[in-house]
Amino acid sequence: MTNQTGASATAAATTAVSFAAPVFVPDCAHQIGIAALLQAAYMGADLKPLGTQLIAHLGENPDNANAMMDLSIILQLLGNDDSAIATQAEAIRMQQLYRLPTARGGDVKLRLLAIMTAGDFMANTPLEFMLGNSDVALDILYISADRPLPAAAELPPHDVLFIAVGESDENRPVLRSLAGFAKSWKGPLVNQPEKCMQLSRDRVAILLQSQPGVCMPVTVRAERATMMQIAAGSRNAADLLGDGDFPLIVRPVGSHAGKGLEKIERFDALAAYLQQHGDDAFYISRFVDYRSADSQFRKYRIALIEGKPYLCHMAISENWMIHYLNAGMAESAAKRAEEAAVMARFDQDFAVRHRAAFELIQQRFGLDYVALDCSETADGELLIFEIDTSMIVHAIDPVDVFPYKQPQMRKVFDAFRALLMRAGGRLHAL
Repeated sequence: MTNQTGASATAAATTAVSFAAPVFVPDCAHQIGIAALLQAAYMGADLKPLGTQLIAHLGENPDNANAMMDLSIILQLLGNDDSAIATQAEAIRMQQLYRLPTARGGDVKLRLLAIMTAGDFMANTPLEFMLGNSDVALDILYISADRPLPAAAELPPHDVLFIAVGESDENRPVLRSLAGFAKSWKGPLVNQPEKCMQLSRDRVAILLQSQPGVCMPVTVRAERATMMQIAAGSRNAADLLGDGDFPLIVRPVGSHAGKGLEKIERFDALAAYLQQHGDDAFYISRFVDYRSADSQFRKYRIALIEGKPYLCHMAISENWMIHYLNAGMAESAAKRAEEAAVMARFDQDFAVRHRAAFELIQQRFGLDYVALDCSETADGELLIFEIDTSMIVHAIDPVDVFPYKQPQMRKVFDAFRALLMRAGGRLHAL
């Protein structure tokens, strides 16, 4: 599943598959967590009764921060974004530290402390999905403007520190603060915050511009006034971009999962777009037609773990704006067969074809863990859509429909675990 949130994620999921939903019981001591709740939504569960149950539980246990945090996740899945953010803020006010149910049966070989911040599903690296049913215990410490990072000596016990705060305008002050902290931090640390700050769409485009084997169109951040000038015909988009003109790809700054993303063919269509989207700033770039020879579009989600690429999913669609859920993968045996074949030979085929591009990305950004959405151009270059640390990488697809995904995702999760063990000096625990 790609980075869809709110009601759109639940609605899209329930159109693809529908299974018996798990039953949750609110617990004062433990959080259900985003991984279990999002999987329940994906399986067609109606989360409203659980939300009602959590509200009743909080009426009798108003200080249960775990239940409050779970309620915020459900509200977000149901599309109640404002209420979700307010509920999450209240949970963080009550409690900064949360233990997630990742380690199996107390068999803990490494304690991971992740630093996160308030926000939606795209605000932080969703570590739960990669660590579920493992021997890595995950603690999350939330920081915000009024709940700053404690002094190093006051951090909870841990073996490895993971900077999970994703790049965004909202998170940039937090990342700057963490960058200062990281300069004096002596312990094992995964994903340097200063490097995370390089992942804005326009910065990524600058760092990859005109590099061999890589295609990423110039991406420019344009304020609304500039967009209005282009829409009025008084300013030329080509002058702003330098590498192309209409059709343009336009999206609000800070948007994910295709929210507000459109292909604009003419400047008058841009005027209509701006009437519908009141955002203050937008990212624009030229559109690249990345159709394959069969006129289908293919998009790959790849995790780079210590620089090595791992395929997480491939979506195939006749629509240029692909999300895994709207690509009809669950409904098409032929598409699933192709995805399975690509996964089976990825290390000998796709990864080899684009080895230089992956090495370049690792060199430019230098992150221990990052993910990218990409495709291939007609002339064989790696077409980059986005590079981010906050993409959801998961194994929640139904096994009977996607039997080939479990072994593939186990490779990804094992590599991620090895990264953490290596960082903590515990590789022998493998």
